[in-house]
Amino acid sequence: MRPVNLLPPEDRHDGQAPTRTGPMPYILVGALVLLLVGVTALVLTGNQVSEREADLARLKHEDAVESARADRLAAYTQFQTLREQRVATVSSLANSRFDWERVMRELSLILPANVWLVEVSASASPEADTGGGSGGSGLRSGSPGPALVMSGCASGQEAVAGFVTALKDIDGVTRVGLQSSELGSSEAGAGVAGGGDSGGSGDCRTRNFIAKFDIVAVFDAAPVPVGASGQEEAAPVTTSTGAAAASDEASESSGEEG
Repeated sequence: MRPVNLLPPEDRHDGQAPTRTGPMPYILVGALVLLLVGVTALVLTGNQVSEREADLARLKHEDAVESARADRLAAYTQFQTLREQRVATVSSLANSRFDWERVMRELSLILPANVWLVEVSASASPEADTGGGSGGSGLRSGSPGPALVMSGCASGQEAVAGFVTALKDIDGVTRVGLQSSELGSSEAGAGVAGGGDSGGSGDCRTRNFIAKFDIVAVFDAAPVPVGASGQEEAAPVTTSTGAAAASDEASESSGEEG
């Protein structure tokens, strides 16, 4: 037969007796677990904050060291900047300079024998042009680059045309403008024949077949000089052949034609 326990459940003392403690132990254990988690999180957060503060202090120290180093090297940086600026300025000036010596040498080579110059004005810009009383100022003002303004005489209009063509052979000349070309009057030739001194008036037309011209040779392809006024690049040159030399050459030409 199977034994049956007839005692009520609350009076039983074996392992099957229900517990009488209630939910308090579970609540206490849960509170302890939450407390442990909170303390752990607090410790971890504190450690992270300490590490970040240490990193911040290290970065501030490195920044201070690099700032001090930069202050020591600031003089070298300023010197390098000044050097680059000066190199750029010198390069710009060198690139914008114009070789007037070469131009004058080539002008002397292409100048025909029946043409003589009374005045030559060379300037790198219209602002630097000294004028010099030359009749080519109108053409010069319309040329922003370097140009030669020449006044002189030639034995006839054909000689003037030949000189204009010869000027185009100068290296760098892009265009040649003829401001004026006028033959001498019969009165000028008569004055010289009668012993008058027409050279004293500054006119090189000592014979009526001599043409006085004003010519401008422009170098448009040349770089424009640095500076608003271009005074550094101005190279005004004035030459005078003298009325006596002009008269002698004109007399020889007149004798040959006679």
